[in-house]
Amino acid sequence: MSVYPEELNEYSYKVLVVGDVGGGKTSIIQRFVYNSFSRQYKATIGVDFALKVMNLDENTVVRLQLWDIAGQERFGNMTRIYYKQAVGAFVVFDISRSDSFEGAKKWKADIDSKVVLPNKDPIPIVLLANKVDLLNSEVPSEELEKFCQEMGFVTWFATSAKENTNIEEAMKYLLEKIISFELEKPKTSANTISLQENDSSSKKSGCC
Repeated sequence: MSVYPEELNEYSYKVLVVGDVGGGKTSIIQRFVYNSFSRQYKATIGVDFALKVMNLDENTVVRLQLWDIAGQERFGNMTRIYYKQAVGAFVVFDISRSDSFEGAKKWKADIDSKVVLPNKDPIPIVLLANKVDLLNSEVPSEELEKFCQEMGFVTWFATSAKENTNIEEAMKYLLEKIISFELEKPKTSANTISLQENDSSSKKSGCC
């Protein structure tokens, strides 16, 4: 008798990780992909990406591409190219810095204006309130909850790359959300969500 499941669902997804400089995007990716943390990361220049294969359950395998977009890229014209074919995103900010929180609004708006699902809906985006290991948190949970609802994030997580807080939980949540969209549309041979550009060029919160 075969020990393998009768049907194996395999997906390949591109997910963006964006946010202002110093929010901890690279640290989150390194923690998730390599289970490592360092204080010596240099600021990303342009774009970088990492790959990870995940088993969501015994029947579901996801090949995940995480695209680390440099914090200063929001001020340029290259993000449209970087965003192409993304199916989901994380917007990361440093919860100990109010200016980083303000930057999250602009990143969310930038993604919404440049990439959409085939039905014209925005791609699912999760807000990550990073560096909760720091004691001087400047953004209260109530404000995050309200912000999440107003801006259209599917949910938010309080995270810490240093202490590995809610990193994997946030990744799994977003992937499950992406797959739910996948199951709602007709199957394609590529078994991935095909996106088009917009022509108009912790704890987990219950905000969704």
